[in-house]
Amino acid sequence: MHALDTMRALASTGEVIHIEPGDPIFRSGEFGDRMFGLLEGTVELTWNGESGHETIQAGDVFGAGALVTHDHRRYGNARAVTPCRLLVMNREKFLFAVQESPMFAIELLGSIDQRLRDLKDCNRS
Repeated sequence: MHALDTMRALASTGEVIHIEPGDPIFRSGEFGDRMFGLLEGTVELTWNGESGHETIQAGDVFGAGALVTHDHRRYGNARAVTPCRLLVMNREKFLFAVQESPMFAIELLGSIDQRLRDLKDCNRS
């Protein structure tokens, strides 16, 4: 099971949002209070004046730092590259998921670890 599967299991209808290509999901410096699971589409994350970037694909989760740090400020920017359908998880639901399904935390860490490994491999090329 993946972190996005747990997010889906806990989601209610209002927690799915649609974003058009080019629209921002969040911007650097903004207060962050939710994370996202990408159900459909492609998202680009950028940081360091856009010199750093990562492509998020359907099935990935991102923005989790906002839920583990109080008064979190976004480090980078996220924008839709294609039409996107996103599942939104707030801090309350995140804490519930971790408490009721501890494997969710492991799944989330595994997802983040895989993204970092993919990013590192991409930067070697």
